[in-house]
Amino acid sequence: MKKTVLGIAAIGAASTLFLQHYPMFGKTPNAKKRLDYQGSPNYKKNKFKNIYPTNMGSDLQSLGSIIRDYTRKIPNLTPSLPLPMQSFKWDNHSHNQARVTWFGHSTVFLELHGKTIFIDPMLGRSPSPFPQIGGKRYSQDLPFDMEDIPFIDIVLYSHDHYDHLDYDSVNLLKNKVGQFIVPLGVGSRLEGWGVPTGKIIELDWWDAIEHSGIQFISTPARHFSGRSLFDQYSTLWTSWVIQSEETNIFYSGDSGYGPHFKEIGAQYGPFDFTMIECGQYDDRWADIHLTPEETVQAHLDVNGKLMMPIHWSAFTLAFHEWTDPIERVTKAAIERGVAITTPVIGQSIVVGAEEYPSEQWWMTV
Repeated sequence: MKKTVLGIAAIGAASTLFLQHYPMFGKTPNAKKRLDYQGSPNYKKNKFKNIYPTNMGSDLQSLGSIIRDYTRKIPNLTPSLPLPMQSFKWDNHSHNQARVTWFGHSTVFLELHGKTIFIDPMLGRSPSPFPQIGGKRYSQDLPFDMEDIPFIDIVLYSHDHYDHLDYDSVNLLKNKVGQFIVPLGVGSRLEGWGVPTGKIIELDWWDAIEHSGIQFISTPARHFSGRSLFDQYSTLWTSWVIQSEETNIFYSGDSGYGPHFKEIGAQYGPFDFTMIECGQYDDRWADIHLTPEETVQAHLDVNGKLMMPIHWSAFTLAFHEWTDPIERVTKAAIERGVAITTPVIGQSIVVGAEEYPSEQWWMTV
């Protein structure tokens, strides 16, 4: 009996050490920061919270059905052929016009007001703390060579999930970035990975900061955070409003549908360009991810002009066919008279241009 108790204690101690020191999990905010966060209306009992009640799909019945789905053979979860890409040249910057380049999923490179902004730069092969056994990126390569990435003025993160905040990508970029702008708590992850504190700015919802003539406003999202079983809600999740003299842009991050979209539109719209998530949805977690039809509604709520769907075409994180998001969102956009752009990975869009990519390229894959 004594040996059993000692064995369990040893396993528990080893597990605790693993969770504390496995680098991909990242550090959580320390006691001082948690005390500072007490002043946030979105932080209660050492956890961040959504504005309104949100079902995470984590009840026993949902978990049981999710496990069953993992054992089922679901057709067309991943592409059967390589995805088309357009080679991207980092030195071809657009200084006079705002330009957006999508690198798959939610990773976007924005050239605005003479500055470069990398949004949720997840450049890794797997959105998992254990890349060797996690799901893999659809594409073997990205449309550029990693070593060619130049100095980046600003990196924005929406939240700390693995498909947005990637350990290897941070290590690749941290010495090439002037400023990281992130939601409350996410700075602790970056600091734990060697990003200097002076390079990190944390914002709460509705906080704003001007950097290099560009206004960045952290706006609400309906989601959650966490990188292990024991740190959910320890950091904030956000959407972003990005404003300059030339243009006004909205980036949804990950979010379920809710009244916050209309509130954002009322305060900061209309938007010349929106990037709104459209994939990885399921009825069991409907409160934390948009369906494609809700993507179009969110675009209308924020009063957007041209919409680019994101959060698809890189990883399988739900049980729908990989093309279902884009097929449904384009159909809904056409039905509701919404202008939608559908670039291939690596293809750039000039914000405000009369012409923009709209080919249904996924039909050839």
